[in-house]
Amino acid sequence: EQIKIDNTIREKVVFRGAQGFLVPGYLQYPIDAAKPRPCVLLLHGWSGSKEHFWKDGGYISGGNVRTALLTAGYAIMAMDAQCHGDRIAENDFAPVNHFVDPAMDGTQRKGYFTQQEIYIQTTRDYRRAIDYLETRPEVDSQRIGMFGYSMGGAQTFLLTGVDPRILVSVSCCTPADNSKWSSIAPQNFAAEIGQRPFMMIMGRSDTMCSIERAQALFDLIPSSRKQLMFLDAGHRLPPDYVPHAVSWFTANLP
Repeated sequence: EQIKIDNTIREKVVFRGAQGFLVPGYLQYPIDAAKPRPCVLLLHGWSGSKEHFWKDGGYISGGNVRTALLTAGYAIMAMDAQCHGDRIAENDFAPVNHFVDPAMDGTQRKGYFTQQEIYIQTTRDYRRAIDYLETRPEVDSQRIGMFGYSMGGAQTFLLTGVDPRILVSVSCCTPADNSKWSSIAPQNFAAEIGQRPFMMIMGRSDTMCSIERAQALFDLIPSSRKQLMFLDAGHRLPPDYVPHAVSWFTANLP
């Protein structure tokens, strides 16, 4: 499926993930793709979907991020995390947030997959997406960046840590996870970022990650090209954060 949006082309891409589930996403790039473009992967938050990156002024201002990156000349790719968006069938068409289901005698309905499983599977899916991008002539697969918000911010640590093909990263409103032995805790992947440019944008009053925890996580990143920015906000950042995120890519992934 290919459609034209302003001066860009958006394609719906579907491939089979490591567990056999189909993984849907959008690849969008400037229509004047005379030369391969660097590509930024976009990762949404918990209970969100790839569609959040086509909505201006939403909870994550995802549409603003996508538009700004395309205007700056980047290609973008956004996919649904496991059990999210078009992949809700994997969770029996139920939201990932646990809730009381009247059809089940008022008992709490739980998802089929744990948070850990969703994080790990989504990270694997994005690695496979990079494999796919290596086959696309519109994309310079040697210049891949990534942007994640909330759950996507945590997954930014995971994916950057395990895949050296990610050259530049921006993680927004990363939730704190103090589990020392957790396989999805961002701090357990920070050391593997190495010297790659990495930016964190956080809210000073974010109840999911205090200033102290954000600073501690940032301090674990060994890169000499890193930045931690705090804005006067909670877990929902104002749209003002978008130019800062995009500037990080234009400076480090031109």
